[in-house]
Amino acid sequence: MGKSHSVDLRQRVVSMVASGQSRRAAARHFAISDSSAIKLLQRRERTGLITPARQGRPPGAGKLSAFRDFLVAQVEGKPDITMPELARRLEDEHGLVIPPSSLSRFLITQGYTYKKTDNGVGTRSR
Repeated sequence: MGKSHSVDLRQRVVSMVASGQSRRAAARHFAISDSSAIKLLQRRERTGLITPARQGRPPGAGKLSAFRDFLVAQVEGKPDITMPELARRLEDEHGLVIPPSSLSRFLITQGYTYKKTDNGVGTRSR
């Protein structure tokens, strides 16, 4: 996903258009795409804001959020569980096929970390 233009640049584009220039002329002046300037001014007309809209999925709206309690219980019950093993349990219990890497990222968002112990066995903890 691309980065949003800075608020400072957005303010300068808006002020140039407010002073009588066209949206496309402002875009060329500040070396941004025509569509960026046009959409910026449309957003300002629609909402009154020039700040960039939030990008990405809203937090907590992923597939795994519905299975949070199950996943936490599995990790609490067996802290050294591997992600492929956890993925198999999730598929066996709920029929949901998820890559192990997604499970790891989900557990990190839940506050779990992975640490190896002196004997080389890893364990997850909060």
